[in-house]
Amino acid sequence: MSVAAVDLGAASGRVLGGRVGPDTLDLTEVARFANVPVRVGGTLHWDVLRLYHGILDGLRMAGPVASVGVDSWGVDFGLLDADGRLLANPVHYRDDRTDGVMTRTLAEVGALEIYRHTGIQFLPFNTVYQLLALAGTAQYRNATTLLLIPDLISYWLTGRVGAELTNASTTQLFDPTTGGWATDLMHRLGLRTDVFPELVRPGEVIGDLVPDVAAATGLGDRPPRVVAVGSHDTASAVVGVPAAGERFAYISCGTWSLVGVELDRPVLTEDSRQANFTNEVGVDGTIRYLRNVMGLWLLQECQRVWHDRGLDTDLDDLLAAATALPPFACVVDPDDPVFLPPGDMPARIADAVRRLDQPVPVDPPAVVRCIVDSLALAHRRALLDAQRLSGRTVDVVHIVGGGARNELLCQLTADACGLPIEAGPVEAGAIGNALVQARTLGAIGPDLTALRALVRSTQRIRRYEPAGDRAATAAAARLT
Repeated sequence: MSVAAVDLGAASGRVLGGRVGPDTLDLTEVARFANVPVRVGGTLHWDVLRLYHGILDGLRMAGPVASVGVDSWGVDFGLLDADGRLLANPVHYRDDRTDGVMTRTLAEVGALEIYRHTGIQFLPFNTVYQLLALAGTAQYRNATTLLLIPDLISYWLTGRVGAELTNASTTQLFDPTTGGWATDLMHRLGLRTDVFPELVRPGEVIGDLVPDVAAATGLGDRPPRVVAVGSHDTASAVVGVPAAGERFAYISCGTWSLVGVELDRPVLTEDSRQANFTNEVGVDGTIRYLRNVMGLWLLQECQRVWHDRGLDTDLDDLLAAATALPPFACVVDPDDPVFLPPGDMPARIADAVRRLDQPVPVDPPAVVRCIVDSLALAHRRALLDAQRLSGRTVDVVHIVGGGARNELLCQLTADACGLPIEAGPVEAGAIGNALVQARTLGAIGPDLTALRALVRSTQRIRRYEPAGDRAATAAAARLT
């Protein structure tokens, strides 16, 4: 079965084409295009039309395929008018329009009520706070439909409107207990309920390419079906985790690190809320019980700043130099809100280290070492909390995504967690996307166990054993 997986990330988008069958899982990147935010009138936007153009080019290069699936990051959305036209480019979740909105909302409604309805981690850029920031604007009044990013792309490809379940669950406006929109909460917050489309489950066929898209991509002879996959990229990445049993944790590591376990039902306890854990829907009715950790964004933003200053930004060189430095000399909390917006990340890290009365990193390798050490400790905290709150015991941790290439981070995470790390595949999101497509069309199946067995038998995985280094435990104590 030939498929095309559209995988949109915060820094770039890709189209991967390949073949999936009972003993075959072979994906190749056929197109990559930059995802460059644009600031207009003081607002940071996604250039979604540029992304769509890249997708069409990628589908043309993928050649004849039986199906297409789209996944991306969560929370951000576009609004359509009554004619189905996009009212404005979607706003970037790192824009400052939501500053203070979550704090005011929690003061008025209360965190307990919101968590009881949604089970979602409190993050200032969640869809609910973006919508509250829009309330009263002409754009909000004129909107008839809200589409999250992958739903918007699928709408342009097929002409069909819908809200795929795994991404809908990230909005903090979805009820994981009932499996539907949290309309009571919407009313309580004064939000419109009429803009939220019908929910679509992973594995449903959304539709065929509309004629103009089929012609533009050269796929007009046999237009492929567009299949709803786990359209939140983490949902697809968790499908692509090569787990051999249930006692596993995952870290989907890229711009963000999503650290958690897979459960059958949500955990909506007060302890879970206090620990700021999220209950996002996964493929096949599972729950992605996890916490967002700021992730490699800190490193990516440092590299951008260093590049602008004419310094060496080659990641392999930086990591090699960082590996030679003493471990845990200085650490920070990656989830400190000061690290969320774009800006001078090296200076922010130095300031955070100084506030903790630790030695300040003096050059890029030392900053990189601080970041990687700090992420390993953040992974440890999230993993310990996930086990404690869910009751799920973990024997192995799977790191998937771009972070699986980072040997230093993988080894430090093994040491900090005291558990073996299995790293890979790097392209877990695209793999999970492709697997759900192929299963929908009857090429493979039938359940997640079978899909993961195929990943395990066909993809390269590297194992890291914990070294039992006590330095991680001591460093963790400095942040508590």
